[in-house]
Amino acid sequence: MASQIAASPATTELRLPSPNGPVTRTVLRTPLRDALPSEIPIINVEGIFSDSLEDRQAVASQIRDAATNTGFFYITNHGIDTASTDALRAVSLDFFRQDPDVKMRASSEKSKHGVGYQPPNTQKINPDEGIDVMEHFFWRYDPRLDPTVHDPSAIPQQAQDMFACDDYALSQTTNLPQFGEALVAHHNACLALARRLARTFALSLDLPEDIFDSKMEYPGCSLNINYYQPIEQPAEPGDPSARVSIGSHTDFELFTILWQDDVGGLQVLNRDGQWIRAMPVRGSLVVNIADFMQRITNDKYVSTVHRAQNWSGKERVSIPFFFGFGLHESCGVLPSCVAEGEEPKYPEINCYAWIQKRLADMFELDKSSRY
Repeated sequence: MASQIAASPATTELRLPSPNGPVTRTVLRTPLRDALPSEIPIINVEGIFSDSLEDRQAVASQIRDAATNTGFFYITNHGIDTASTDALRAVSLDFFRQDPDVKMRASSEKSKHGVGYQPPNTQKINPDEGIDVMEHFFWRYDPRLDPTVHDPSAIPQQAQDMFACDDYALSQTTNLPQFGEALVAHHNACLALARRLARTFALSLDLPEDIFDSKMEYPGCSLNINYYQPIEQPAEPGDPSARVSIGSHTDFELFTILWQDDVGGLQVLNRDGQWIRAMPVRGSLVVNIADFMQRITNDKYVSTVHRAQNWSGKERVSIPFFFGFGLHESCGVLPSCVAEGEEPKYPEINCYAWIQKRLADMFELDKSSRY
């Protein structure tokens, strides 16, 4: 009997911006599946709040394993209670269910710094995919609302120059006073958690726990409240003409802390080029490594491509909190990430220059796709 050779699965190509120019990933056109625990583990981070260094190092070790694998992991016992995130989801739905003209009062185009509401079908984060159906409310770090900043006027000028404080957008949501209150409360809860996690990342890299403290005193961080109307699932996996909730991308800064509701829709591109579901885990947050973390670890930690597709038939809300060093700060490859005989792959770079470069990378890829 003649041996039979299994046919290779069909693939498609996905272009992505990178600091070194556009890169292309080969993506399997195989059915979507749930992530395995080995791909996106659940990590109990209660130990990062412990007075015991041993407890904190135990969590750091688990985070190192996840960061060098898929670059995504769930965290539990993180200190942000479910009741507060459920309340934020409820008031966010109240906001997004309003008439478009009411929402547009808080338009990001009316803000000095792009803070506020962005309507659907106005962004295309990946030029090889459809326009993003998502609509969102964008918020940036404001030192006046940071509980650790006791005198904003005493902040060094070089840090002040990078702030994007803007009261306009929230002033246009006063018909829903709980919206702004819940947004700021969640932002500050994520900020406190992110500072703890940054110390844990330092331990995971065999560095002093406080090595990043000065760089995150006035961090470059922001928050999106994303609202996804349901869309149709394409008949064929990888159909480039299909509508997307938000297209394939990586995040720019150190790491992202994501709250997602119970609807689901987050998808992660694994090492094999297969899309896998990061299913909601009640009470958890999702953390993913971002591009700047990959850079300063000399590519030891992995910033992984992801997207969202709301094929549930129901509304979906997700709230990513993007965390990075202060935009006035600079950082190069960390010494502990350069093994004997290796060289740093990247020079030191200013954090604001890094963000501008990544935005330019996206623009260049989008421009190249038009010609």
